[in-house]
Amino acid sequence: MRGVTGRLMLLDTASLYFRAYFGVPDSVRAPDGTPVNAVRGLLDFIDRLVRDHRPHQLVACMDADWRPQWRVELIPSYKAHRVAEEHAVGPDEEEVPDTLSPQVPVIEAVLDAVGIARVGVAGYEADDVIGTFTARATGPVDIVTGDRDLYQLVDDARGVRVLYPLKGVGTLQHTDEAVLREKYGVGGSGYADLALLRGDPSDGLPGVPGVGEKTAAKLLAEFGDLAGILAAVEDRRSKLTPTQRRRLDEARPYLAVAPKVVRVADDVPLPDVSLALPRTPRDPAALQALAARWGLGGSLERLLTTLAT
Repeated sequence: MRGVTGRLMLLDTASLYFRAYFGVPDSVRAPDGTPVNAVRGLLDFIDRLVRDHRPHQLVACMDADWRPQWRVELIPSYKAHRVAEEHAVGPDEEEVPDTLSPQVPVIEAVLDAVGIARVGVAGYEADDVIGTFTARATGPVDIVTGDRDLYQLVDDARGVRVLYPLKGVGTLQHTDEAVLREKYGVGGSGYADLALLRGDPSDGLPGVPGVGEKTAAKLLAEFGDLAGILAAVEDRRSKLTPTQRRRLDEARPYLAVAPKVVRVADDVPLPDVSLALPRTPRDPAALQALAARWGLGGSLERLLTTLAT
């Protein structure tokens, strides 16, 4: 991680190319008829983000392992419903639309040829890569993601915010602590506790039965954090209702492991890469071949023009 000065933009790349895939018609195709809607849509997203927000550094953060074994060992249901095929060695295969999977290697090749830093680390999700870059950053950070899990990194004091796409990337929710408190009743530091108490069916996290988002927010407002809530379970004078006390007590095995699963890692061994925005393509010949093979046309041309200026 070299030369991190100024504003750092971190892309939750899979989140963005999934949005591109579903937001751009699959009639957008290469000369041979192969759909390239996710590829071109992602290039358009990056172009718009760079034009609108002018980051000094940019990283496309990748899922080297979308369902790390160390998380599964703690909570076996973690993302279990998304597994398309289990592998004895290496990451399980995620269920992905048939016409999206072939586009991912193209996305990776194009980003590499353009010269945009692309970082994934074995055994970790993109969220963990983002968490580690954020922890190490010395300047402001913009995290671009459609995944609310990363709200836990929002930190006004450090200038860390989440740009959450509401419609494409032209309409972004600039998520700071005020937005989180208005929507969820917690700041960035409290969001992970809120999420693990509430649970998240999309990630296979059961949460505490009977504790939804509003109840979780009230508990955190009353007792501060998860440790404070568990201390209140022990304290018969606390203001927990008998039902809340029983449910939280019964959920102790889950609550003992959930924080490590839900909180993003901040100690991932990142490779030493330059994060600077490329002014010119890293590999012009490879990029020209990719543009011709996949019909990247105006999407790639616009991004290269934006990067050059």
